[in-house]
Amino acid sequence: MKALSLHDAAKMELREVPPPVLEPHEVLLQVGAVGLCGTDFHIYEGHANYNFDAAGRPVPLNEQPQVLGHEFCGTVVEVGSEVGDLRVGDRVAADQGLNCSSYRRPRAEWCEYCATGHTHQCLNYTEKGITGLPGALAEFVAVPAVNAVRIESDLPAEQAALTEPLGCITHACDLMLHTPARYTFGGDRPIKAVLICGAGPAGLLFTQYLRNVIGYTGLLIVTEPNAKRRALAASYGATTVDPAGVDLIEAVLELTGGQRVNFLIESAGAAQIFRQIPGLLRKQGTLMLYGHGHHGVDLGAMNGVQFLEPTLIAPTGASGALDADGRPRTYRQALELISGGVINVSRFITHRYGTLRAVPQAFAEDRHAPDYIKGVAVLHDC
Repeated sequence: MKALSLHDAAKMELREVPPPVLEPHEVLLQVGAVGLCGTDFHIYEGHANYNFDAAGRPVPLNEQPQVLGHEFCGTVVEVGSEVGDLRVGDRVAADQGLNCSSYRRPRAEWCEYCATGHTHQCLNYTEKGITGLPGALAEFVAVPAVNAVRIESDLPAEQAALTEPLGCITHACDLMLHTPARYTFGGDRPIKAVLICGAGPAGLLFTQYLRNVIGYTGLLIVTEPNAKRRALAASYGATTVDPAGVDLIEAVLELTGGQRVNFLIESAGAAQIFRQIPGLLRKQGTLMLYGHGHHGVDLGAMNGVQFLEPTLIAPTGASGALDADGRPRTYRQALELISGGVINVSRFITHRYGTLRAVPQAFAEDRHAPDYIKGVAVLHDC
């Protein structure tokens, strides 16, 4: 079969690779659509590598090429001999992370993380498209049946593929709601002002989740230099600030009456924001470090952040509890939010790629364009 092989930094090409060998507990998917994520771009650039050997050392791409693609959906074209609840023709969204349930461990033997609803921290965790296992930028991909959540609606494949990024937001907000902090949503010291740094896909999903799922009605500021992204954030209910046109700290102080924000979400991977956080976040406020790819700023910038004595939250992935059938609850919740129209992902899909051969252009060029927000490879009408 054909797959996009990343065999060195910024060197991706379409190659013929062996098709997946289906295990009894797995299903084979014809890939329908694949979201292109910032993590993919970081790996592509050589700024990140999550494929480690037994000693914890990163395995170079030129030794073990990576097929990227961890946000995906597809159509079941083959089922393993032990799979009884999925059929050929079923449309599914996939959890790319393999955990105790994926490895068919009895529930009584699950690791402490899977047993307590933190499946993406599984002691045996591996991840398709990230940690060396082949991802979905290919014609076919095999996943454990318990990692496949059936799509019960006529949701277009390009939207179903974004179940994973919304699952990450769902996990992040769940972690936020259950972490003890001075300021909380609906508590004795309510959060009155939120600042989201960045209106990329994550920032736009956070904006909608806070408004439409959590029901937050207070001041919600989104800082973003791109006019198109600011307009979209505003349409989702945010007050926007252009950090290229005004002093961000002054703007936030004016909007909050000098009080600064109780809750700050860094979702852009913008390292320079750490120099500004002391002027943006209230003492003992909550700081969520969601973005990745920070570089170019001396860690001394954290001194002023630590002085605030904030509650720090650093969520990763779409972790969550597993339902009785071993499938990921977070993905089911995210899929339902998209299918039900509570969260709209279609409006920020700006670039679509109809073939694998067209996808490298997104990595090399398109993602730098002013109108780019989210790219999706739509490979099969599932």
